[in-house]
Amino acid sequence: MTEIYRDPSVAIDDRVADLLGRMTLEEKVAQLGTVWLTALVQDEAFDADRAAEQLADGIGQVTRIGASTGLLANESAGLGNDIQRVLVERTRLGIPAVIHEEGVGGFLHRGATTFPQGLGLAATWDVDLMAEVAEVIRTQMTAVGARHNLSPVLDVARDPRWGRVEETYGESPELCARMGVAYVKGLQTDNLANGVVCTGKHFLGYGYSLGGRNQAPVHLGDRELREVYAEPFAAAIREAGLASIMNSYSSIDGVPVAASRAMLTDLLRGELGFAGTVVADYFAVMQLHFNHMTAADPAESAIQALSAGLDIELPALDCYKHLPAAVLEGRIDESIIDESCARVLAQKIQLGLFENPYVDTDAALAVFDTPDQRALACRAAAEGVILLKNDGVLPLNPSISKVAVIGPHADDPRLLQGDYHYPAHLEIIYLNRSAEMLEAMEALGMEQGVDQLPEAGGTFSPGPHFTPHVTPLEGLRAALPHTEIIHAVGCADTGDDASGIEEAVAAAESADVAIVCVGARSGLVADATVGEARDATDLGLPGVQSQLVALIAATGTPMAVVVISGRVHTLEAASAAANALIWSILPGEEGGSAIAQVLTGEVNPSGRLPVTLPLHVGQIPLHHDMRRRGDRSEFYGSYVDRDTDALYWFGHGLSYTTFGYGELSVVAGSTTEATTVSVPVANNGQHDGDEVVQLYVTDEVASVARPIRELIGFARVAIPADESRTVTFTVHPSRLAFHGLHMALATEPGSFTFRIGGSSFDPNMREATVDLTGDTASYDRRSIIPTTSSST
Repeated sequence: MTEIYRDPSVAIDDRVADLLGRMTLEEKVAQLGTVWLTALVQDEAFDADRAAEQLADGIGQVTRIGASTGLLANESAGLGNDIQRVLVERTRLGIPAVIHEEGVGGFLHRGATTFPQGLGLAATWDVDLMAEVAEVIRTQMTAVGARHNLSPVLDVARDPRWGRVEETYGESPELCARMGVAYVKGLQTDNLANGVVCTGKHFLGYGYSLGGRNQAPVHLGDRELREVYAEPFAAAIREAGLASIMNSYSSIDGVPVAASRAMLTDLLRGELGFAGTVVADYFAVMQLHFNHMTAADPAESAIQALSAGLDIELPALDCYKHLPAAVLEGRIDESIIDESCARVLAQKIQLGLFENPYVDTDAALAVFDTPDQRALACRAAAEGVILLKNDGVLPLNPSISKVAVIGPHADDPRLLQGDYHYPAHLEIIYLNRSAEMLEAMEALGMEQGVDQLPEAGGTFSPGPHFTPHVTPLEGLRAALPHTEIIHAVGCADTGDDASGIEEAVAAAESADVAIVCVGARSGLVADATVGEARDATDLGLPGVQSQLVALIAATGTPMAVVVISGRVHTLEAASAAANALIWSILPGEEGGSAIAQVLTGEVNPSGRLPVTLPLHVGQIPLHHDMRRRGDRSEFYGSYVDRDTDALYWFGHGLSYTTFGYGELSVVAGSTTEATTVSVPVANNGQHDGDEVVQLYVTDEVASVARPIRELIGFARVAIPADESRTVTFTVHPSRLAFHGLHMALATEPGSFTFRIGGSSFDPNMREATVDLTGDTASYDRRSIIPTTSSST
């Protein structure tokens, strides 16, 4: 007779109850843990007998096959099958594991398509494009048997000193929510049996730590925490059924999130309605006793985390392995373990793992980096190119005689990658096992993980395996076949060696135009200048790159500066010196093709800033939706030494055509009925183009201080030359709700100003103020209805 838990015709809750009732305490705890892939490898080969011995009680998840090895897709799929076979055939209950991986800017796996980094995707403001990218990631992950993706990063980024801003979708809760929802829908699909579990991270407030220092404490009020930092997570939960959440490393007001029941249960499950699994950020449970010092030892760390609502310890079963003893000692009740274990088992059943634990190894390679996927990567990179300034030097004339392509980022494929791209991320294994790195990891309580990393040079070692990458130099040579293209590096991306600048200046002087490619190096190792654990106090261009830009400008040759970086730089000097200024945010494998398409006019630039570019690091935090009085220094308005204005505000981006906005039409609703906002947008230029139409709102009088203006909707609209489109937004009153004096979420009646334009501080923005009638209406974060748009 088939056990109930194996019967797919039985309801999930009944299958879980049956299986849970059969499990020993040790088997339950094993489902709450993970095992490093490399712990199952011996003598450069998978050892099934050793794995069977190690996994006798089963295991919840396997930590990163693709993101810790150099295996090709078919090899990775085969290894996953081997591990599943041990669990299915050689453990008492035959419970398959979930293999988890990363996917911020594409599947972090050898040979997978390298899309732009998260912030670069956000710069497209294109939710449909994001869904297409997510579909590729899902296809590649499922092909190798990876069913849990530790993405997307839903942190709202308000401090550019923080190295991980590049992984986020920017500073706006609305933009983060829309891009995050599209990503989750594309990966999870409507049925997890066909999809991949997404993990929203990092819950909560991780991107607003003290001094922009990674993992540092966070100090935020309950109102800001909910309205700004929780909103992208809330949207992904209510609109896309987000199936997993990862905790933040940080403490909030002194309580580590990994041990905070207020965050992981009361807020997440109670207020936001989350029903999935909560996974630990790597080593976060261990850090309760190692860093935060709220626990005396690993056992106490496990008790704190599980009691808070953290279901699964990643990346290994380091602390949770002490839970069986803690139960026997009466320190934690077994029912708490049962509750988390039930969630883990339910998700495995939803994924269909009991029925389909294996994948077709022969088919895996066929869905990795196909021509269509590369074309999508190119389109994503091109749509995300942001033209910040242009005095007419762009687009390049196709008959131009000579172009100098200069700078460290002009012809280095590595500098097109972000910290969660393969192989940049894997440098931590194959490039830098230095004493400095090992000491840093040990300081974070990660010494056991270091021991389990594969050694460089072995069968499983990742090595610098790039997909074919197109650099800007290569892209321009392909785009301008009849133009003489000369190249000079000028300087490195770091360091003070300026000896190559003279050659670069000579190259610029001999050319009709200079394309100067500069930026930062993203990664996790010590020589990276942006990325996870690579925070900064100076937001200028690293090394002597600013000197390079200045000296090229001094030649008088028209110059376009292309910043290829995940860092939010202060570019005041570069902007003043350049004839044109472009930001391409870690564009991935087709980045050079995309940049060349924009430079030559083959693609009309349409990227928009997902963050505000400050004039100076001393202005931080600086974002478009500051609360009242946050935009100035009273009572003179400016700082003693400079203005409070930004260099370029959130939402800014130019085109090779011009868009004109007509009069705004607002049909006011009430506190319970929707408001519609319409505007005609005309393409008054000679080029077809996409305009990102942005809707902002100001609550003129409220019971608490509200943002000066906040983004509540946007639409990316294609408008041919000499044509117009009318864009209409429908704003549900719940979208105007906020937490009042007593923290109740409600929409208050009164005056609201709606503004529509091409950026958050567009001087030509159209606006209208209307009154919303009715009584104060109560809402909750589970039921907020997003703004919708249409164009005719």
